[in-house]
Amino acid sequence: MKAFAVFALGAAAASCLGSTAGAATTTAAPGAKVFADHCQVCHQAEAVGVPGQFPRLAGRAALIAAAPEGRKLLATIVLNGMSGRVNVDSQPILGVMPPLDSLSDAEAASVLTYLAGLQTEKAKPAPFKPAEIAAVRASGKLAPGQVLAQRNGLAAVRVVP
Repeated sequence: MKAFAVFALGAAAASCLGSTAGAATTTAAPGAKVFADHCQVCHQAEAVGVPGQFPRLAGRAALIAAAPEGRKLLATIVLNGMSGRVNVDSQPILGVMPPLDSLSDAEAASVLTYLAGLQTEKAKPAPFKPAEIAAVRASGKLAPGQVLAQRNGLAAVRVVP
């Protein structure tokens, strides 16, 4: 429960306040700036996460983005948020990620492209396109628990590590 409280507090801070850490990345790729402004406060610099509290995205996003249904899931998580229990790197996490549906399609695509390029040992997946994000956005809003169910379904078939 303590991890949940910390996770929820950090997620709320990221959603409401953004991160000032992005100020130093104004000349970096657009996805890096979006990450610094909206995601880094929870997922940490370079998306390494905090074991048991905030999931690591570096190295994992590329694996998920390698499959079409994984790409759709990543966009769905960004736009709709997600809540509930997940296991990442053999660590249970009970938390809430707020929806970032205020991001434009281009911003969401750029941050997902940035994440998919971090710490990947294989070839980087194709860049996300704003049209991919727009298609997910047009499919309608999902509750965070519904997103968790989609994620868990893809984890069961190993699309999500």
